[in-house]
Amino acid sequence: MFVRSIVADAFGTNCYVVAPEEGEECVLVDAGFGVVERVREVLAQHRLRPAAVLLTHGHLDHVYSVTPVCGGTTAAYIHGDDAYRLKDPVSLLTEPVRLALEQQFGRVSTWTEPERVVHVRDREVLELAGLQVEIAHAPGHTEGSVLFSLPALPHGLASDELDRTVLSGDVLFAGSIGRTDLPGGDHAAMERSLRDVVMPLADSSLVLPGHGPATTMARERRTNPYLLEL
Repeated sequence: MFVRSIVADAFGTNCYVVAPEEGEECVLVDAGFGVVERVREVLAQHRLRPAAVLLTHGHLDHVYSVTPVCGGTTAAYIHGDDAYRLKDPVSLLTEPVRLALEQQFGRVSTWTEPERVVHVRDREVLELAGLQVEIAHAPGHTEGSVLFSLPALPHGLASDELDRTVLSGDVLFAGSIGRTDLPGGDHAAMERSLRDVVMPLADSSLVLPGHGPATTMARERRTNPYLLEL
């Protein structure tokens, strides 16, 4: 499986380009600040054609570039509980976050909602761009946070210990988890998601998080303090 990561200009958000192989259709996972030109470069270099943009949740740092990336023809896929965030995610920013963005980028741009939005559901399996993507609803960071699981590994990571890839958004990070103190966050819901959705993941899962480096479920089960508390 072809996978490339692009780190956004703000908050270190990971945007992923995923395809069965070069020269085929692909999906984009999350589209944060300042990734549009770099996404286009990756698509051109590897002869990829975007079939969909998958959003792990609706926070602005994961969706800011989704409308220009979609370009009016490609659909944005998001869980129904977070779909309201695509109407105007700028208005949902806390004041400290708004000020931080204005300091780094100047005034935050006016938001335009994607023309095509598809609501995904828990345990739904999407067939997109020759990929099989399973949805797992994992609320807590936001109401509609999800994990995307694919039964394949990125090229170059063949391993007897790994056999699938999980894009975990802001639910699970290497050594940490997503915060729950932002609007729509719920600590109790996050604990349930960690117990009922994350902990059952196979140790053979490669985890590509929404921020920070890749990890594995086996490593997180052994070392992540938030999972060890469960």
